Amino acid sequence: MTALEQLGAYVAGGGTAPPREALRLHVADTVGAWIAGSATPEGRALAKFGANRDAVPDRVATRCALARLSEIDDIHLASGITPGALIVPSALTIAASLGLKGAALAEAIAVGYDAMVRLGAALGGPSILYRGIWPTYLAAPFGVAAVAARLLGLTERQAAHALGISLALASPAVGHPGGATTSRWFAIGNAARNGVTAALAAQADFTGDLRIFEGEFFSSIYGLSPNPALLLDRSFVLSDVSFKPWCAARQTMAATQALKEIVETGVSPSEMTGLVVSVPPPYLRMIDHGVVPGDRASHLTSVGYQMALAAFAPEGALDAKEAPKAISEKIRIFMSRVTVKADEDLLGHYPKSWPARLVVSVPSGKQEKLVLHVPGDPERPFDEVQVSKKFRRVTAPILGKRAADALLTRSLAAFDEPPEALLAEIERACVE
Repeated sequence: MTALEQLGAYVAGGGTAPPREALRLHVADTVGAWIAGSATPEGRALAKFGANRDAVPDRVATRCALARLSEIDDIHLASGITPGALIVPSALTIAASLGLKGAALAEAIAVGYDAMVRLGAALGGPSILYRGIWPTYLAAPFGVAAVAARLLGLTERQAAHALGISLALASPAVGHPGGATTSRWFAIGNAARNGVTAALAAQADFTGDLRIFEGEFFSSIYGLSPNPALLLDRSFVLSDVSFKPWCAARQTMAATQALKEIVETGVSPSEMTGLVVSVPPPYLRMIDHGVVPGDRASHLTSVGYQMALAAFAPEGALDAKEAPKAISEKIRIFMSRVTVKADEDLLGHYPKSWPARLVVSVPSGKQEKLVLHVPGDPERPFDEVQVSKKFRRVTAPILGKRAADALLTRSLAAFDEPPEALLAEIERACVE
């Protein structure tokens, strides 16, 4: 059997869902991201664009894009994949259209996480990211096709063809579009739509290249050699998926967490005269820059800005809309004291961990902190209390406390009732 045939067998009927406790937390976390994303300028533009497109693939596209653009969705570090934003909205949407719920929904979500993360890991997601390939974008059709294939009840062979067709419909990158109506998020939604299309095509007996992993497709087109052992790994990935503790590029978070922990020892940010951040070389350039007024992406990816925000305006860390037209003098001065450098010694932890070492200079001397894992990582896991706290903090400013609590309760009970009820409440929240 080819790799795709083995994966098709798994997607169609192999395995069972991991414990619902883990799944329900990721569903709730993704719904929170979905609401947060809908309140951004990009989210409002996407919702408006998709308002009159009501086919299931179109609803999947808009909903996945809203969750992903929030930058507060979950992430699997070793694969460089952010799966929840693509898998959860697509599974809820497709399941609702088919009248499915409970175990069928849970198993589809689990299969989608597994397929998407396995592909990212097999392709070396963290390394190809810095070549300009967006791993989540490349793997999105594959993951959503797995979800759709499971919910549609495709045969093993049809599921294999769905995955093959999804790879033919995948794209590696979007370039660097900017602004409040950046096509980046429209593109990730379209990638999710392509996953649904692939599964529907396979259901209609269209075929894909079942030898796509054994042939020269990836090596000749992308210069990649998929790792078959990682592609066919049968372990559940959900336990290795991190929750994001706040809204930012994950590459900035270890340094920001190090600063928080130094501040907690009694060191005031105002007395810090110099801060040296050391990170693995692959993501140095991504996070070592200033900010552009009004440009959300530059604020999310600037480690200097994220550290300054944590030091002087921590309430902004969970605001998905964070893109000020100007920054305060206090934050500007603090950012000017931050230096970022590459440290090859940290590669020993990467990519399973995305670490940072911080050395802070104060008048009395220096303090150093190495952070390998941030809150929300499997090594520092979130439980229901922490997921719920994050959910309320990102949704209550948008919905109000009572509505946020009601949506949280329904999200945590996603497998106990038809998904239409949860989707209707999310839709109302996004419109309002």
